[in-house]
Amino acid sequence: MRVWPPFDSVQARTDRGLVVTAQGGTLSQVLVTQGGEPVPGRLDPSRTTWRTDWTLKPASEYTVTATAVREGAPAAVTMGRVRTRALSRTFQVAATTPLPGETVGTGMPIILDFDRAVPDRAAVERALEVTAERPVEGAWRWVSDTRVVYRTRAYWAPRQTVTVTAHLAGLRAGGLYGGADTTFSFTVGRHQLSTVDTRTHQMVVTRDGIPVQRMPISAGMATTHEYTTTSGIHLTMEKGNPVRMISPGREEGDPGYYDLMIDHAVRISDSGEYVHAKDNVWAQGRENVSHGCVNARPDQAAWFYANSLRGDPVVITGTDRLLEWDNGWGFWQLPWEKWRQGSALARVPER
Repeated sequence: MRVWPPFDSVQARTDRGLVVTAQGGTLSQVLVTQGGEPVPGRLDPSRTTWRTDWTLKPASEYTVTATAVREGAPAAVTMGRVRTRALSRTFQVAATTPLPGETVGTGMPIILDFDRAVPDRAAVERALEVTAERPVEGAWRWVSDTRVVYRTRAYWAPRQTVTVTAHLAGLRAGGLYGGADTTFSFTVGRHQLSTVDTRTHQMVVTRDGIPVQRMPISAGMATTHEYTTTSGIHLTMEKGNPVRMISPGREEGDPGYYDLMIDHAVRISDSGEYVHAKDNVWAQGRENVSHGCVNARPDQAAWFYANSLRGDPVVITGTDRLLEWDNGWGFWQLPWEKWRQGSALARVPER
């Protein structure tokens, strides 16, 4: 039997994993542990080669017990240890969205932020694993050197757990190595979808397909580009009560200047759009008079605030200003094939 890295190595490479090969027979069992925990791996169809699923953790000891069989001969057992080298110039996941344990809406993306620029995006992307109880097709898209986003082709199925693992420990990515694995889980909650028609000035919130709230609204007055509400598939991103809103590009004393504290505000873009409370009930359901936000009666806005999860879709129609795909979490604005083109693996052949 052959084991690579060889037994008793104390400076073993991390990026090629661990491989056990039977010579003149087949492998009946391979058990590899690190820190008392089993290390995932698999046999090839011929049962002559076993390899770890992922790279090896740096500065760690691995224990190997392998059994090989050959016709007419007793089983051969090989045992030994391998220690990997410590690594410098490492990178790792610095932040995740959603947060571990968070309950989110069915449109929620997965966002990983790294603590430094990633030189080999394809290598990192191959090491990212998303496991859902009710799987759906999805793909990663790089939006910067330090951020990658996972979007599903269709909304997540509601009421399930999703686990994300970045198998980065020991991974070689250009001139850097992954310093540590990252894993977290989140829960997809009920399917809540809000539709806003700026022409009829109405917002309807459905939950699992059943209308649960009808809200007269007022949208952007559309006198300027910035005061025009964006049409498209938005996602709820964060909320605050209250939120300070200041007119963009204007100073105190300028026409149209405002500096207000707004109650029960749910953000739906990075260009200052919220669904929020406003007491101008005379306009709601009749006229668009806002600076671009969607405002509703205070009691209904409070309900929406209390009943929103991050990642709930909010679909707005009726304006000539489209939501850009990179404005906030406007990722659903890209057609699926276009979204997939942002994957590093869409341009690099599999190794």
